[in-house]
Amino acid sequence: MKILLLSRFGRLGASSRIRSYQYISYLKQHGIDITVSPLLGDTYLSDFYFGKANHIKARIYPYLFRILSLLKSYRFDLLWIEKELFPWLPCLGELLLTYAKIPYVVDYDDAIFHRYDSHSNKYIQTFLGNKIDVIMRHANLVIVGNDYLLQHAKYAGAKYVKYLPTVVDLKKYRVKQIKNGLFTIGWIGTPITVKYLEFIRPALSELFQDNRSHLVTIGAEFSGMESNYVTNVSWSEDSEISDVQKFDVGIMPLPDNLWAKGKCGYKLIQYMACGKPVIASPVGVNSKIVEHGVNGFLANSKEEWISALTLLRDNPELRKKMGEAGRKKVEKEYCLQVTQPQLSALLTTLDQNSHLKN
Repeated sequence: MKILLLSRFGRLGASSRIRSYQYISYLKQHGIDITVSPLLGDTYLSDFYFGKANHIKARIYPYLFRILSLLKSYRFDLLWIEKELFPWLPCLGELLLTYAKIPYVVDYDDAIFHRYDSHSNKYIQTFLGNKIDVIMRHANLVIVGNDYLLQHAKYAGAKYVKYLPTVVDLKKYRVKQIKNGLFTIGWIGTPITVKYLEFIRPALSELFQDNRSHLVTIGAEFSGMESNYVTNVSWSEDSEISDVQKFDVGIMPLPDNLWAKGKCGYKLIQYMACGKPVIASPVGVNSKIVEHGVNGFLANSKEEWISALTLLRDNPELRKKMGEAGRKKVEKEYCLQVTQPQLSALLTTLDQNSHLKN
């Protein structure tokens, strides 16, 4: 079986790296040959994170290259598309694939449809508002990372929808207890998502007054707090696990909005895979991943965040117990070792299904 993977990014993009690239080796071992064709390279994404990307100029050549890739799509048994072929353009590419009877799978780990149907520009709402729904409806398979996306795909009329959570590779993630001088509150993300820490700034400011705790961010700088309370660590694929292992607790604050409901909670999975208790906003999939009082806490108000952080700070045994519970949940539900055979079976079944044949 030959598949053309039309990913959004290179390895620097977390969605591409986690939702598709980490499966390639396993799939190849099971007779599925994958050819990778990313739309946007690592240079573009790096510039985008720091506001340097020239969106129009940077996308002309990638879009042309994607068109060339699509012209070769007849050589493959299946196309595996991350989100959409051409962001911010109509779904003509996907419709042409349907017309040409070229089967495609589309994968979502974000509520990308809300970029269009909830956009402030009325023209974008009008011309692109139902774009993702049309793509889902014509796809031979829609793979989603949470229940919110699953329900939307069904509402859009997708004929075949499967849930596959965003997961970690247990061979890489290990539980490692590290004794810290200060209670270490950890967060991992990007310069785009670091803004969510603003929701708990008041709670952190109050907690830091006794000089017993500090915040470590991986992948983005959280500014505006005294430097002795915050340490910003650069992200790299090689060091992210060892950096997370140094946390005492991992956090994931989120706003209660439509976009956040489409999140897949990957950072929570990373924390738990390292045996760390977690605290998260009770939004979207967070409420499914976090079992309140078992592997962590769900916190909404300033008082709830302070209470949860203080309780974990003052109880090392509770941190250990919750961390163990979180690790067990990852081993059962949120690891590559569980989802690899599931994805392989889905793709193989599609290839064998006679209704996909020309």
